[in-house]
Amino acid sequence: VIVSEWMGYCLLYEAMFDSVLLARDRWLAPGGMLLPDKATMYITAIEDEKYKNEKIHFWDNVYGFNMSCVKGAAMFEPLVDTVESNQICTSVQKIWEADLLTVTKQDLEIEAPFVLKAKRNDYCHALVIWFDVGFTQGHKEIWLSTSPMTRSTHWRQTVVYLHDELCMLKNEEVSGTVRIRPTRANKRHLDIRLTYAFDGEATNGVAGQAISKTHYYRMR
Repeated sequence: VIVSEWMGYCLLYEAMFDSVLLARDRWLAPGGMLLPDKATMYITAIEDEKYKNEKIHFWDNVYGFNMSCVKGAAMFEPLVDTVESNQICTSVQKIWEADLLTVTKQDLEIEAPFVLKAKRNDYCHALVIWFDVGFTQGHKEIWLSTSPMTRSTHWRQTVVYLHDELCMLKNEEVSGTVRIRPTRANKRHLDIRLTYAFDGEATNGVAGQAISKTHYYRMR
């Protein structure tokens, strides 16, 4: 039996699962138990105008000084925070799942498409990523969730702010691809590449403006 609490922010931050892989491949007997043995990751979109104004757009006017050059650095690093469930404005999509008894190190480099449909008329300011892990080899299957729809945990959620403000009508969609992989210079950090497209009600206050963007982020 191998028991390990290896999960980091956004599941893979700090690369702690690498040592579990090593132990599993060297010492876990056939039919042995790995706790947890399943993992899944999810993505959704949220309305978060208040925070974005306070922490991002704040730099446009700092006591009368234009410090907007700092906004890029503020946007570059994802935020680890507790998201309220009522902020969620779109559908939720699973972007990755793994059987930890057979997953390889290469499988931990994630790239997945997503299509998120608006649940109501609302603004979209950020995408949110979280994970669940499962203990499914025992008599009773148990899952630990870090979803914003459940009780808050140490891991909270990972919030990636868009460089645009999307005004979405109910059933409109934002689509794209998210890639998550260890940073080459420091495998404990994560690089996130987000590509998204939207052709809906309005973008950045301009009606009918279609966009397709790619932005890069780093958890460090």
